[in-house]
Amino acid sequence: MGAASSALAAGAPAASFDGRPGLIDALGRALRDLRISVTDRCNFRCPYCMPAEVFGRDFAFLPRAQVLTFEEIARLAAVFVGLGVRKLRITGGEPLARRDLPVLVRYLASLQAPGGEAVDLTLTTNGSALRALAGPLAEAGLRRVTVSLDSLDDAVFGRMNGVDFPVARVLDGIGAARSAGLAPIKVNTVVRRGLNEDAILPLARWARDQGLVLRFIEYMDVGHTNGWRLDDVVPTAEILATLDAAMPVEPVPAGYRGEVAGRYRYRDGGGEVGVIASVTRPFCGDCTRARLSADGNLFSCLFAVGGTDLKAPLRAGASDAELAALVRRVWAARADRYSELRSAATASLPKVEMHSVGG
Repeated sequence: MGAASSALAAGAPAASFDGRPGLIDALGRALRDLRISVTDRCNFRCPYCMPAEVFGRDFAFLPRAQVLTFEEIARLAAVFVGLGVRKLRITGGEPLARRDLPVLVRYLASLQAPGGEAVDLTLTTNGSALRALAGPLAEAGLRRVTVSLDSLDDAVFGRMNGVDFPVARVLDGIGAARSAGLAPIKVNTVVRRGLNEDAILPLARWARDQGLVLRFIEYMDVGHTNGWRLDDVVPTAEILATLDAAMPVEPVPAGYRGEVAGRYRYRDGGGEVGVIASVTRPFCGDCTRARLSADGNLFSCLFAVGGTDLKAPLRAGASDAELAALVRRVWAARADRYSELRSAATASLPKVEMHSVGG
């Protein structure tokens, strides 16, 4: 596995918009975050991501030979770290469905940026397997975890996860993550009108009581199978008004440039809540994220219609410097700003599905 520093061999990165070395795209945005999908499979069938009527028993997921090995993922991650990435997020599909995942975590946790700067390693999961895996993941070097939870009501949550998975098992997984020292624990909730907007206040109160960071996510038009309509979006303004009426909130400055969630604190000092508002308050101008799919394609936008194959050159014997040069070319040409341009025309584009690029 090539060292992260060898990724710099193709040339020194330019100074970025946050003053640190890094790659800059065509709109002046730095490459800071890499989301790594380790599988396109998931045991849930959430209607906003993998609706059951599309992803049924006969759906053809990636065969094993097309999926990157842990060694290949670790090598590519080292290349990205050498180019300025400082945050690695393991995603899926459901990443805990990938066998022996702590082995990969141990690889990634050992990476250091040039100069010794720490790399933030985290994981997003539906929580269904956290009871068994939270401890081994923490021991392997995982720092923190984000869990998806769309309601505390079993009936509503069952409709949202598509397989009637019980809330209690996700809560148990969160408890296991806390016991394992994975902190802070964040909880993501996708809000879709007509399904779970009534979950906003119960989830907010529960997260406050538990000391968890809750983030509401506007329902997005990722992919082309989830039947997205603008009428189904519960806008951030409505979410905040609902919260503020019961538990007054005020905005908090972003922790860093490129932070995805708009942050708000409860005025009584009872913690924070966030909202990810890709639809009504696009944040493309500060987007620092790249995505690596399970089959080795590099995507420069969550709403991309296609990616750049890194697996083929990797398996053909490309050096770290050659892989770094390819990533540099892709990022230098990046001008994606889908959410700022969203329209009826763009919404109908055949975009890559969320389960392939990890959200």
